[in-house]
Amino acid sequence: MEKVTVDPAKSIPAFYAGQSILLTGATGFLGKVFIEKVLRSCPDVREIFLLMRPKKGLSINERLEKILNLPLYEKLLKEQPSNFEKLIPISGDVSEKELGLPVADRQMLIERVTIIIHAAGDVKFNNSLKYAIFANTRATRDICILAQRMKNLIALVYVSTAFAHVNEPIIEEKVYPPVADWQKMIEIAELLDEHTLNVFTAKYLDYIPNTYIFSKNLAESVIQKYSSSLPCAIVRPSIVTITEKEPMPGWIDNVYGPIGLFIGGGKGIIRVGYLNKTVNEDVIPVDIVIKAIIVTSWKLGLTTYDHQLIYACIFNYSTVFVVNSTSQKYVTYQNCIELLYSISNELPLEGTIWTPHTILTDNFVLFYVLTILLHILPAILIDLILKFSGRRPMLVRLQRKLFVVSRAISYFSFRKWKYSNTNRSTLISLIPPENLDMFSFDYSYLDIREFGKYGIIGVKKFLLHEDINQLDAVRTHGRR
Repeated sequence: MEKVTVDPAKSIPAFYAGQSILLTGATGFLGKVFIEKVLRSCPDVREIFLLMRPKKGLSINERLEKILNLPLYEKLLKEQPSNFEKLIPISGDVSEKELGLPVADRQMLIERVTIIIHAAGDVKFNNSLKYAIFANTRATRDICILAQRMKNLIALVYVSTAFAHVNEPIIEEKVYPPVADWQKMIEIAELLDEHTLNVFTAKYLDYIPNTYIFSKNLAESVIQKYSSSLPCAIVRPSIVTITEKEPMPGWIDNVYGPIGLFIGGGKGIIRVGYLNKTVNEDVIPVDIVIKAIIVTSWKLGLTTYDHQLIYACIFNYSTVFVVNSTSQKYVTYQNCIELLYSISNELPLEGTIWTPHTILTDNFVLFYVLTILLHILPAILIDLILKFSGRRPMLVRLQRKLFVVSRAISYFSFRKWKYSNTNRSTLISLIPPENLDMFSFDYSYLDIREFGKYGIIGVKKFLLHEDINQLDAVRTHGRR
């Protein structure tokens, strides 16, 4: 029977059929969800090369095997188990020069890769400037240098952050001038030792709050520079959180900033929060971001295929196509916290040490005083009890960490940004009608309470490994 050829312009899965993708950041939150979505929804993709490094005594193959055992992949394992064979781990490290790629692997990528999704990076706010520049800025340059040598490249999508330009009140879908010269910053990071660079960090950062945002800001300019010879796009997600529905609602696998603070609040450990109650929390489900990346790559690839100006006219861009992937459902920090506490009355976390309640303040002196009274002093008392009962004290150390996280996140809760979404809307409108169910990243229909409920279930199930069927016992403990 003759196989019917589908026009890639009219079908996203048809476009991805036969494509060879290089994914950096494969072991990260976004990377894992990207792997699952592409293998399940674009089943005829040729292969996905996964840039990974050995870690904690595990080889890259062992790391991949461990990842594929996650509940995230159960649906794919059930429906299309053979597609796992399309995953090819490649040894590399984005913090090393030239991505730490062996010569043979580099050559294989040059010969076969057609699409690059550069999602890797250092996401810690407080890492050294040297490491952030290496992992976020230099790695992006080295990806572009590698991309220039690729024989059949049709798309390079860089995953940035919606907070890369914090001094702009309205963030348009374009590349802005960088805060510093990225080439000089890479040279300085390579030349100076860690200690000397740390001394100058505040001067280099200028108005930018941390090394993460600084290095991501520079990385966007790297993409802009190489876009004259490469088909490039930038996707800027805001705070990426649990899955909305694919492959299951509420999946999450890491305790990053806001999730860590929610767990602390839900267990009664966090009693005071330093933030502006009226500012909107800009969060976006991870599966929505992944669909935005897939669709952006599709349109970019079609543009490269056709070598026509029509798509450039549609997108109104010169070299880099930028998509702001930000919230479509705005909720203030206060309303969000109240909603989560309301839901956690129905679905309480196990092992609470105090009735969940958080005092919110935008006064730093009051925040500091209440932190001493409600966080540090009770933590010292509980640690003493733990010590005398022969157990390891840990609460003071935990409260120190939570204080640092709270201060880092507070920067974003005191500022309001507006985001242009023309390109996002255009992209959604261009998705072929038969692909809308599978690839639309419009979620304006979202029920916030339902989403929050799945979020708490996800935290209990996937992060804290709690038994959802034991809720009566947990509620009894909570009342006590």
